[in-house]
Amino acid sequence: MKALHLRPRGAATKVWLFDDAALTLFARGLRLRLRVADGRSELTLKVADQDCARLDPAVVASGEGKCEHDVHGARMEAAVSLVRRLDGRSTDDLLAGRLSPAQALSPAQVGYLRDVVGYWPLASDLRALGPTELETYRAAGKPYDVDISELPAGARYVEISRKVPVADIAHARASLEADLTRAGVEMCADQSAQAVNKLRALLR
Repeated sequence: MKALHLRPRGAATKVWLFDDAALTLFARGLRLRLRVADGRSELTLKVADQDCARLDPAVVASGEGKCEHDVHGARMEAAVSLVRRLDGRSTDDLLAGRLSPAQALSPAQVGYLRDVVGYWPLASDLRALGPTELETYRAAGKPYDVDISELPAGARYVEISRKVPVADIAHARASLEADLTRAGVEMCADQSAQAVNKLRALLR
């Protein structure tokens, strides 16, 4: 934080992930995530290994979803994200188990799972894993965000990222790595996505 002169970007966010003890959703390339911050709550369904170029626009309603490429190290994969905003009561009911994850999904999310992924209904034993405390920081004049996630047991993950057009990925990554080198910040040797490690830690 000192090396990059980071400053908080908004309030901290509490994050819950939903899966069962066998991580069935993750094994199918699915992530179900609830984010709560500043009185706002969003339930996101993320589907890995999708083809953005061939995606039918009708299955991703305007304002509800997007298709983008995630890059971690040398690996790039396309993923679809569909978002539903929840009110306070629905959020409380979902976390308390009075509302199941399947009941909390939007019609667009259900339709994508059923018609595109071919996985519906969801397993009945999904549980809320978390909360993880997520704080996002920004360095003055820099185009990237720094996310610091702290799991309930205290483990912390740091991810530095930025959003660019696919054609600019190589240049953006080289620029970011050069910035970190000049600041004396060393990158972890393992640049793969850490989602499964977080899920396993949350299950424990």
